[in-house]
Amino acid sequence: MRFRRFVLAALLAVFALHASSAHAVQPDEVLDDPALEARARALSAGLRCLVCQNQSIDDSDAPLAKDLRVLVRERLKAGDSDAEIIAFVVSRYGEFVLLKPRFTPHTWLLWLATPLLFLLALGGIVYAYRRRSASSAAPRALTASEQAHLARLLDEETPQDGGKL
Repeated sequence: MRFRRFVLAALLAVFALHASSAHAVQPDEVLDDPALEARARALSAGLRCLVCQNQSIDDSDAPLAKDLRVLVRERLKAGDSDAEIIAFVVSRYGEFVLLKPRFTPHTWLLWLATPLLFLLALGGIVYAYRRRSASSAAPRALTASEQAHLARLLDEETPQDGGKL
C-alpha cells in the first residue's frame, strides 16, 4: 500500500513539473510560417530571460522576455540566420543571455570545474582505499622485544592456582 502511494505521489510530481513548463509565447507573437516559428522557438529556448535568469525567454512571462522573443522573430523575418540572430543578441546583452555558454577560454573553468572536482574526489577515494587495504593486508611480524613483552603479559594473566577461579 505504501509503495502504491509513493508511485502515485511520484507520478503527480512529474506531471505537475511538466505542466508548469508551459510556454509563455503569446498568440500575437506567433509567426505565420511554421518553419520560421519552429526556428524562433528553438532560438528562444536557448536564450536566458534576463529578469528571471533561470528560464528561457520562451518560458518567461517577463516583459523583457517578450521583447526578446519579438526581436528574434523580427530578425527571422528579416532573413537573418540563427547564428546571426544569436550574435546580435549576445552583442547587445552579453554572453550571460545564453542559457548554454560557449566553450571559450574565459568559460573553461565553468565547463571543466565539475569534471575536475569529480576526478579529484574519485582519485582521493582510490588513494584512501589503496592506503587502507595496503596497511591491513599483511600484518607485520613482531620484533623480539615485542614477543618477549607479549610473553610476559600472557604469563601474568594465567592463573597461578591451576586454572581455578
